[in-house]
Amino acid sequence: MTTLLSVSMAILAGLLMTRISRLAKLPNVTAYLVSGVVIGPFVLGALGIDHLGFTSLGQVEALDLASDIALGFIAFSIGSEFRLAELKAIGRQTFVVGVFQALTATLFVDAALFVFHILRPDVLSVAQTITLGAIATATAPAATLMVVRQYKAKGPLTNLLLPVVALDDAVGLIVFAVSFGIAKTLVTGNVDMVSILVNPLVEIVCSLGLGAFMGWLLTQLEKLFNSNTNRLNMTIAFVFLTVALSMAEFQIGPVTVGFSSLLVCMMLGTVFCNCCPLSGDLMYLADKWSSPVLALFFVLCGAELDLSVFASGTIVLVGVVYILARSAGKYLGARVSAKATHCSPEICKYLGVTLLPQAGVALGMCTTAMELGPEQGSLIRNITLFAVLIYELVGPLMTKMALTAAGDIQPKSEEITTRRQRKLAVAAAHPDVAGRMNALQQADRKAEAKAAAQYKDRRKTKAS
Repeated sequence: MTTLLSVSMAILAGLLMTRISRLAKLPNVTAYLVSGVVIGPFVLGALGIDHLGFTSLGQVEALDLASDIALGFIAFSIGSEFRLAELKAIGRQTFVVGVFQALTATLFVDAALFVFHILRPDVLSVAQTITLGAIATATAPAATLMVVRQYKAKGPLTNLLLPVVALDDAVGLIVFAVSFGIAKTLVTGNVDMVSILVNPLVEIVCSLGLGAFMGWLLTQLEKLFNSNTNRLNMTIAFVFLTVALSMAEFQIGPVTVGFSSLLVCMMLGTVFCNCCPLSGDLMYLADKWSSPVLALFFVLCGAELDLSVFASGTIVLVGVVYILARSAGKYLGARVSAKATHCSPEICKYLGVTLLPQAGVALGMCTTAMELGPEQGSLIRNITLFAVLIYELVGPLMTKMALTAAGDIQPKSEEITTRRQRKLAVAAAHPDVAGRMNALQQADRKAEAKAAAQYKDRRKTKAS
């Protein structure tokens, strides 16, 4: 009962907040995050009233399964962007931009924080500097995808953005594993080449292999059904199953065999969309089905944001340096690499802005960073939390603005706005379903007749 109340409370709070954010023309994802902060343990939850908000971070963490499922569907959806026909056109640009912008962000953060370390060695160590530089590579695919979906963004920038975001996480895993291995060596004095080089490569290869196999298996099983409803059920079940399998981890000698759920589900979507002829319709239906799960995911992300990080001036100062350096690295890295691969001026100018959001992957990395020790790991975690709080609240809005400026988000046409207003007026005038349907059909016929008459008039004018 308590879990269901928490889930329903979170989704309802997020949906109601979108009505307020709509007045300010903010993306829905920002509304979900803000509503999560409001009902989280640092605002309403601090009152200690059960079911009014999350009274502790433990209550939020109890719903981690929903977050894992949501990330699985997000990765599955992004995997559909890797269609072979499209990759032939933008594959080289995706690879160059994805790798270069991630590495540039790391170098910028490493350089900025190393200068900070020289000035204040008592606050920030070299190991912490290297680890935070690696965390800077990560971009939040969830926030980006939600903005693209909400505003139905289409165009060259969107076509390149989603594959770059997907590739960004693979690059981030490698960079973090190598950097964190070096950081652990600096702290402990023990060089472990298996952790630095072997484990991350094994994780990526195993993730891609498991995802590819699951995608092939899903394609074969879809052939057993003739109904799209049953096919959709099979697709959803496979995303659940893939997320579960990606949580497995075991040892083979000194090597740790693990999986990245994001990479596994991305590869699941990639293979499925390239092998199954019905994948387009099924992915569209899966996106509709997963909508409330994604809303819940972002509300929980907002509730997890620890507002106590603002109480420390040191964390705020280091966090500001981190944010400025990472933002500069992402923007300049994307701009330079996009220009080098002959992308359009709009992509060169706006792509970097859309890569700023940061959330789940970065938080997962800072959890691993706790292995450096309670003191060093806690500072890394708090700085990352501060950055995530800023990026998640500002990033989606900047992504929307960049996509709009690039022309990928089009304003609603007057025809669509008029049609929606007409339907609302008809619904208010005809409370019964039958009367409403008849009125709408008559209005549609009148609109079609008017459009046909206007077309004939234009033809006559042109002929004369």
